[in-house]
Amino acid sequence: MLSKINSILTFPVRDLSWPEFTSADAKTFVILAAFAILFALEARWGYRKSPAKTARQSYLTNLGTFILNDTMMSLMSVSSLWVLAERFSNWGLLRWFPDPVWKSLLSFLLLDLTLYFWHRANHSFDCLWMFHKVHHSDRCMNVSTAFRLHFVEVVLTTLVKAAFVLLMGVDAAVLLANEAVITLFVLFHHSNIRFAGEHWLARLTIVPYLHRVHHSARRKEHDNNYGAVFSFWDRMFGTLAELEPAEIGLKHVPGQGLRELIRFGLTPALPPSQQYVEKMIAEAAYYRAEKRGFAPGYDHSDWLEAEKEITGLRQRSS
Repeated sequence: MLSKINSILTFPVRDLSWPEFTSADAKTFVILAAFAILFALEARWGYRKSPAKTARQSYLTNLGTFILNDTMMSLMSVSSLWVLAERFSNWGLLRWFPDPVWKSLLSFLLLDLTLYFWHRANHSFDCLWMFHKVHHSDRCMNVSTAFRLHFVEVVLTTLVKAAFVLLMGVDAAVLLANEAVITLFVLFHHSNIRFAGEHWLARLTIVPYLHRVHHSARRKEHDNNYGAVFSFWDRMFGTLAELEPAEIGLKHVPGQGLRELIRFGLTPALPPSQQYVEKMIAEAAYYRAEKRGFAPGYDHSDWLEAEKEITGLRQRSS
């Protein structure tokens, strides 16, 4: 009788098996931990103060886009970069580098350069800006803004990365590490924090004060600082801007909820009122005059050039 009871009591212990903890799980854990830490820092020492309602809506909407995108990508099985890396790691250009350390470092550097040009393309072509403007619509930039992406942009970015994997031939483990590091940097430079030594670190990497410029409400300012990890790409290609934006986000964006943002990303152009267009033209004309030291005789030409520039934006909201 005692032996039977003992066997019943010891059965769960004998058959207890711990779930496997894969490298992908480790990546997820590290990213979630980094998000929690940055979120706590923002809550305690946030740099730019926003109304509580605006901040709350920003966090809820951004986390909603993250859940939606993650669910849709899983259902569509689009996120198969790992499979591509496993099958074609010996086919790409990096196969000529036998040293695994140099191969890993070079793949990370080239991936960051690829993402720089891809990000810049999203600002240069209207067909891409149509989706990317969802990311810029957040009026309260914070760590969750990193997740504020339209689903179409997520799919297109995955296809760009897939092309990179096929062209370069990146090992699966290296790809996972690259993705994790880049995601951590993206979370970091979107966070609403400021710290000692930030300007010094900005010589090498994109830091929060540099990326705040990229989220400025003014196009002249937000068409800069495209880097994901390294800032020297922007220095090299003349797109680095160091200033404090007066306002964050895009103006005249209809709604900030999840459904509104999905529709917003599928809308080719915003229909601003004529009054708003004229205000933009006046600001652009003033900027031109200011650059010339307000020299007389150029008022009409400044207005015409500004009008030509503003009316040509179409899909820009600022």
